[in-house]
Amino acid sequence: MAVIKMNFLSQALGMQANVTICLPSFSFADIMNGRQDVYVPGMKYQVLWLLHGGSGDDSDYVNFSNIVRYADDNKIAVVMPADYNAGYADQEGEGMMVAKYYTYVVEELPKMLRAMFPFSDKREDNFVAGLSMGGFGTFKCAMLNPEKYAAALCMSGAGSDPAENTNGLFKVEPGSPLDAWGAAKKNVEEGKPLPKMFMTVGDKDFTMEGMRKCRTYLEGLGYDVLYEEVPGYGHEWDFWDLTLRKALKEWLPIRHSVIYPEE
Repeated sequence: MAVIKMNFLSQALGMQANVTICLPSFSFADIMNGRQDVYVPGMKYQVLWLLHGGSGDDSDYVNFSNIVRYADDNKIAVVMPADYNAGYADQEGEGMMVAKYYTYVVEELPKMLRAMFPFSDKREDNFVAGLSMGGFGTFKCAMLNPEKYAAALCMSGAGSDPAENTNGLFKVEPGSPLDAWGAAKKNVEEGKPLPKMFMTVGDKDFTMEGMRKCRTYLEGLGYDVLYEEVPGYGHEWDFWDLTLRKALKEWLPIRHSVIYPEE
């Protein structure tokens, strides 16, 4: 498994940006599975776009979870951008000094990394996930871009309250470009492909009521939602690590293998 730390000038953010990438490489499991040549021209990886929570950065999952091992075990690339408490939202205004974190995550970063790494751009090979603030960001990314992601995993933070039309910590005007609640309904009305939603929270977590409201809203619209409340857990890394392991091994519709040209 290769763990890559990148720093580059982001056009969407107008500043240097950090991103951490887990990229599966040769392992002894390949030999056991009968594959000697694991590096083949034209091979592709499925990708999990993994969003951190408040006060965190791109190193959180590497430092506090076993995401490196889970990515390697399941042969999926994992991309972890840094958001710096911006709520995965675009600031208002124009110019290089206006940071557009939503645009960065859903447009600039995928475009750049697919030019550098063998990442599949197919919908069925891309998934978005996040915890707490990153769970809010995941909800936003999935609802506003159903054509980009086959599934979304929201951990301990989904869309906050549909009645208040908030996306995480941020009030959003109905009908605005980043109105995820309105987009969720519009996706159904327009017959767009709907991402499979996975939502999980500990029963001692302060975000549980918001998660329940989001689940009810999405199920009422016709979304396929797997929802789980886990006894004994609060807003904590033990829970999120357990969820990531379960999601990558059992929940998310991933191949658990590299995509080779002959397949």
